[in-house]
Amino acid sequence: MSVVEQYARAHIVTDADLPREGDEAVPVILRYDPETDPRSVLIRLPGAHEWTFSRSLLEQGLRAPAGSGAVRVWPCGRVQAVVEFHSAEGVSVVQFDAKALLRFLRRTYMATPVRSSAAHLQQ
Repeated sequence: MSVVEQYARAHIVTDADLPREGDEAVPVILRYDPETDPRSVLIRLPGAHEWTFSRSLLEQGLRAPAGSGAVRVWPCGRVQAVVEFHSAEGVSVVQFDAKALLRFLRRTYMATPVRSSAAHLQQ
């Protein structure tokens, strides 16, 4: 089992104190460490703001609105996905190309498959 780390570009809309560059996409790190927690993924935004949440939540949110605790994920049109994070500092809404998140999830399931969940990613 190995760590999966992928860089993606995302648009951040927030009322939290995060660095923003207008409407330009910013680099975001997607990370999965099966040794630490095989059921969770981590998203790190610029400024060392990071959230860890269920890998299955990310998968479910690519198909239909889903949420748990401080994290919400939903599809946005045919090619985008939105991840919303709530914290004491405010709300961060991050828009991704859904393909980047799907590619990341596929890589995590190759590192450590979980039941038949990976079959949903082939759709």
